[in-house]
Formats: sequence, C-alpha cells, structure tokens
Amino acid sequence: MNAILSVVGEGLLADYVYGELLDRYEVVRQSDFTSEIPKSVKLVVVLHDDWPSSGYFEVEEILQQTGIPWLRGFLSRDEGIVGPLVRPSIPGCSQCADNRRFTASPGDMQCVSTSPSGIRQTAHLLIAEIERVLQGSRAYTEEHMYIVNLLTLNNSLHFILPDPLCEVCGSLPDDSSAASTISLKPRPKTSANSYRSRSIDDLKPHLVKDYIDSQTGVFNAKMLDLESPFAGAGVNLPSFLMGDEVTGGRSFSYAESELTAILEGLERHCGITPRGKRTVIYDSFNRVADQALDPSTVGLYSKKQYAQPDFTFEPFDPDLPIDWVWGYSFVRQCPILVPESLAYYSSGFGSGFVQEGSNGCALGGSLEEAILHGILEVTERDAFLMTWYAQLPIPRLDPYSANDHELLLMLYRLRAVAGYDVHLFNMTMENGIPSIWALAKSVCPGKINLICAAGAHLDPVRAAKSAIHELAGRLVFLQERFEASQEHVKQMLDDPFLVLQMEDHALLYGLPQAEERLHFLLDGQRPLRTFDEEFKRRAHHADLTDDLKDIIEVFRRLNLDLIVVDQSSPETLRNGLHCVKVLIPGMLPMTFGHHLQRLTGLKRVLQVPVELGYAKKPLKIGQLNPHPHPFL
Repeated sequence: MNAILSVVGEGLLADYVYGELLDRYEVVRQSDFTSEIPKSVKLVVVLHDDWPSSGYFEVEEILQQTGIPWLRGFLSRDEGIVGPLVRPSIPGCSQCADNRRFTASPGDMQCVSTSPSGIRQTAHLLIAEIERVLQGSRAYTEEHMYIVNLLTLNNSLHFILPDPLCEVCGSLPDDSSAASTISLKPRPKTSANSYRSRSIDDLKPHLVKDYIDSQTGVFNAKMLDLESPFAGAGVNLPSFLMGDEVTGGRSFSYAESELTAILEGLERHCGITPRGKRTVIYDSFNRVADQALDPSTVGLYSKKQYAQPDFTFEPFDPDLPIDWVWGYSFVRQCPILVPESLAYYSSGFGSGFVQEGSNGCALGGSLEEAILHGILEVTERDAFLMTWYAQLPIPRLDPYSANDHELLLMLYRLRAVAGYDVHLFNMTMENGIPSIWALAKSVCPGKINLICAAGAHLDPVRAAKSAIHELAGRLVFLQERFEASQEHVKQMLDDPFLVLQMEDHALLYGLPQAEERLHFLLDGQRPLRTFDEEFKRRAHHADLTDDLKDIIEVFRRLNLDLIVVDQSSPETLRNGLHCVKVLIPGMLPMTFGHHLQRLTGLKRVLQVPVELGYAKKPLKIGQLNPHPHPFL
C-alpha cells in the first residue's frame, strides 16, 4: 500500500479517527511500532485512550530516526490532548510538551473520565490538523497543543516553548572557556535618559505570548496587587526544584509591572540551574586553581558556624571535586572557572560549602545591559550590609533637593495611603556607584514599625525610587505576616537565630523595641544633605556599553575582580534576552537566615569604613553589628 498516513494505537480515539480518514486518504493502521512505518507515509498519528505510562519516548526515538513528522492524541484526566505536531530535528517535541504541562499543571495523568462527545470533539480536532498537514498548510499544533475539556467540550490552544533540558530534542552545547569569553559591543540607549538598550515596549508582544500559560507556561498564573500604594503585579514560577515562587514587578502601571514581573521571573528561571550549556568540569580546586576563582574570596562561614549542629554546609575542601562552570573575568581579561554552586543558586541545594542566592543575577535586552544591572545589584547589597555591620552613620538625604516631582509624589502617597514616612540615606561605598537606603517609619499605631530597602543605580534618584518601590510593594504582605506571627516575631528579638527566612529579617524590625538597633541612622543629629552635595555628576553617555566600561575600570582600580557567568538559555535568547550572574569577590553577599551570614575572608567590612572616613582605624570582627540585618 502506498499509504501517506499511518494511524498507530488502539482504542476508541484511534478507531474513530481511522474510520473517518479511511475514505479520504491511503491509511495504514498499526497497533504499535513492532512493524515498520511505510516509507511513503507523510505523517504518523499516534493515538491512545489514556496517557502512556512510559510517555512517548519510544515514539520519539523511532520517528526521530525516520524523519517523519508525527501528531499525537490522547485522553488525560478530564481532558483530550491534541499535539504538538512534532517535526524531527526541530526543537519542541512531545517530551517538551509533557515537561511544560506537568510543571505548570501537575496532576494525575492516568485518571481519565471519558465521554463519547468528548472523544468525538478531540477526534475532530485531530482530523482537522491531519488535513492541514497533508494539504501543506500550517497546522495550529505547530509549537502548540490543544486541550479539550471532555465534559464541556471547550477547547484551548497552548504554546509549547521548547525545553532546552529535554531528553529528546534538547541539544545544549558543552560549557567551554571559548564560549565564555565576552567582547563588549556598542549598545545605544533607547533614549537619552535610559539605562537600557531595549525598551520594554519592544518586548511587550512576546513576553505574555511566549511565557505565560496556565497549562503549559514557564509561568502558570499572573495576579495584580490592588492593595499596595503603587501598581504591582506578580507571576507564578512553578519549579520541581524550588517549588512555586512568585516574582513581582513594581511600577506606576499595572501593564508595565506585569511585564517586569515576567522579566524578573525569567531571571529566576535561568538562575536556578544551567539551561544554556552543559556543565562538564568536575574537579578539585587544587587541580584547577591556576584558572579558577578561589571560593575563599567570596565569603565563607566561620569555623563556629560550620560546627553548628545540623548545619547543612561543609567547610570548603580544596581537594574535593566539585562542578565548575566557565565565566569571564574582566580584570584578568580571560575565562575563569567558577563553582557551579556559586553561579546557580539551587546547585548544591542543601549541601556544598555556602548557600548562594540570586545576588548579582540580572536580565537585560543585551548582554551588556544584563551585566550592568547585575553589577548594580551586587553593589546595592554590599553597600547595605557594609552600612549595617559597621553601623555607619551615613548621610540622610533631603528628597526635595532631588528636584524630581515623581519622587516627591511617591513619598506623599506612601504617607497618605499607607501611613509611612520614608527617610532616604546615602550608603554609597568607595566604588562611587550611587546607593540608597530607604527606611519607612510608621506614623500609625498598629502598623509594622520600620521597613528597610535599598537601591543602586548610576542615577541616584532612580536608586531612591527603586528602593521605595521595593518597600512599598511588600507593605501589605509584611503587615499581614506581622499580625499573624506576633509571638514568633517577639521571640526573634531575643534569639537572632530564630531569624531563618527572608521575611523574618523585615518582620523583626516591625517591632518598636527593635528600633533602637537603627539609631545609627535615626539619631536625628545630622543635617540633611542635598543630592548635589552627596553625588558627583557623571559623564553622560549615549551608549550603555560606555557606562559599563566606566564601572569596570572603577573596580579594576579598586583591585576587585568582576566575573560574569552567562546564564542565558534558548528560552530567553529567542527574544534577545540575556541573563547573567555577576560575582565581585570581596564584596559582601546578601544572605537570609542569621545563621548563614558570610563574613569570613571579607576584609572590606573592616577596612572600607576607614577609607570613607567613618572610622579612624580598621574595625575588628567583635565590633560588627551582632543583630540580624533588616534587608527586605
């Protein structure tokens, strides 16, 4: 038989589709793949009345070798599934679809509730797709799949983003030193006052379409924050490794906040595990030391910390083999090996020598843009911790002196709507990158007393706005948690080692009794300083890369290396989005959980206060602030 269509499978769905197509095409019917597919076949249709317990690995393996496109249909739960149309050698296969679906919408795939009408509805969608393929038209299930509600007969079409980690069609390149080399390219700014090389409006048509879908998306839900003082939005990132995580966007527009939340979520998605290259180096530091980052330079735990009962981390052992990834050192100007557990923050989850967070991770419309904003985040958190541990009496800023109406309106709204006065402080360190500490003080009884946040930007006013957005976006959440956990919060005041979670740090300073710990900022004895007095005017560049080069030169003069690991994945690169992890060894990494503070080996917390004129001689470890930090 010179068949052009093969129907493989048994059951009601297969019988119905085969019967409908038999009079229209030359069709060969097979129960399984024990016999060969005729060479004349243009399309294979694989049909089951339930989802196969082994998935579709066998089908993929056989049909990838033949080069024949194929379409599947099956019943799962109370749903009928049609697609995706799989074309061998093109990313986006049945396994990608199942990975996306199981992650975004987990459930019992074997629990099937069939109905004759539901099966016919699923079959008719299948038949329509088959005819489109055989007639040379573009099928709707190219990169998509239909989900049919077997009870209501409603159907919906869902995008399948190819999974770079797919066991069938994923083809990640091996990590290599050559691929990690970074040559900075010109990146004209989107406008004179912008610090981006690509506008969010340019990305708008792609972000929701490619990444949000309740059934198959990287993000499976979105929500608006209607209670915070400003327009907030969030998206839910489901993950087998980390569980569900909501990432937020904050601006003055709900539409923009939603897009920002997606970008923030993609940054988290890329930072969890390598998704753009395959880790291949497993060796000890002593064997790769001449081309590797020394982990002792990024801040470790003390011997006392490692000796704590049930402490999940082990002291760094230079003879113990670990996974390494390639990054690029802008000071050495060459590739450098970085422990994977420092480059990706779930690697070594619950083990390894330190817990690494998202510190220094950033997403941008170009590699240069991502690097710049990664540096700003490292700088912001270092400045906050430096100020906290050394209890630096940093200057308080006069917000009126910024001559920015938007900034003043933000402050007015926080007082009128939320009941908080916001105080701004200049915590810029020796690198000169403007860094702002924002402290919100309640003016209403019963409110959480103090909330602290930070921002860093080449424009100090934007740094201030960023910090204000950060604390404003968490006010409602923190107030609810504060009211629900009063006893636990009071216990944390006396026992700092009860501060275990990220929000615990902020909740602790909701207590009025904790305010005295911030008297080094709130003593009220220092005069207000203007923005012009505190911040030097910078050279204005039309190209973002020139700003980045200026910053790199600053760190080079300070003898601080600047290392970038490219975390970009095919998922982000399809839209020209780059993700990086920036490491600046020697600077203080943000940690959450008081027992996990990382200060061992970081001398700057003792020395920089002298350089900035806050101390006459280097501090000693015993002089550092013993209390949990209040970073939000």
